[in-house]
Amino acid sequence: MADSDPALSFIIPLYNSAETIAAVVREIEGFTITGGHEIVLVNDGSADATADVCRELVRTARVPITYVEHTRNFGEHNAVLTGWRHARGRHLVNLDDDGQNPPAEAVRLWEHAQATGLDVVFGHYAVKQHSPWRNAGSWLTNRMTDWALDKPPGFYLSSFRCVRGFVAREVVGYAGPFPYIDGLLLQVTQRIGSIEVRHEARQAGASTYTLRRLIRLWLSAWINFSVFPLRVATVLGMVLAFVGLVALVGVISLWLTDRGPAFGWGSNTAALLVFSGVQLLLLGLIGEYIGRMFLAVNQRPQSVVRCKEEGGRKN
Repeated sequence: MADSDPALSFIIPLYNSAETIAAVVREIEGFTITGGHEIVLVNDGSADATADVCRELVRTARVPITYVEHTRNFGEHNAVLTGWRHARGRHLVNLDDDGQNPPAEAVRLWEHAQATGLDVVFGHYAVKQHSPWRNAGSWLTNRMTDWALDKPPGFYLSSFRCVRGFVAREVVGYAGPFPYIDGLLLQVTQRIGSIEVRHEARQAGASTYTLRRLIRLWLSAWINFSVFPLRVATVLGMVLAFVGLVALVGVISLWLTDRGPAFGWGSNTAALLVFSGVQLLLLGLIGEYIGRMFLAVNQRPQSVVRCKEEGGRKN
């Protein structure tokens, strides 16, 4: 990277952030970062006045700031990758648009990355200010990635992370329509760590993180970056086949010795439903893999940028 590039880029994906983003940006502007810093805002198809607020922030910014606008909502991970593509920093830290990730804690992530030489530093929350169902979803996601991804068991992955610039530039080469950033990072480097950080309550508004978005994240983590579900399907198929074979031997034995109860259509129907349900589940899993391959081959866009604006004084 050029010597004139800033030491740290703050990447903030935005979705209906008109009420909160100004306070976050003003706090970041007040930092003194050795080597300078910049802000990259990515508006991911907001339906409120986020665009107008961001353009005013660009006009009045006291540090270099870049505003990028998507043509529609593509999702948080897609927006973060867009921000990484437009960032110039030697380190990049991405944080929420609602103030729940304090910018001062983002600086701590960067300082820890510099002190340790780690490529990625995740923020680990002592107390999370999320709803109980979202906390449960995050816990389940981390347990699932223990099985599906090549990461230390129990290591906490979060969306509050600081990444070395060259690692981010490797990751943004991924053009698939369903990115999962943590999976991409773990494909590039194993030099990862974490520190405990504060997690604040939302400054305004309500979370837009729905169950549908969480399920989409699970599918991206499991299907895009692991063949573990297919292996589970294979093992499950073998177990069911073995159980069926044992049951067949038992039925033949009972028939030959003229023992055992008389089975009617009810038991046969129940068994048929169980095995048919399992088969449909496995076919659906395989179909999900094929469907995502189809969308990737047909070059479904990961994101589309409508416009880009820059402003602010140079560091």
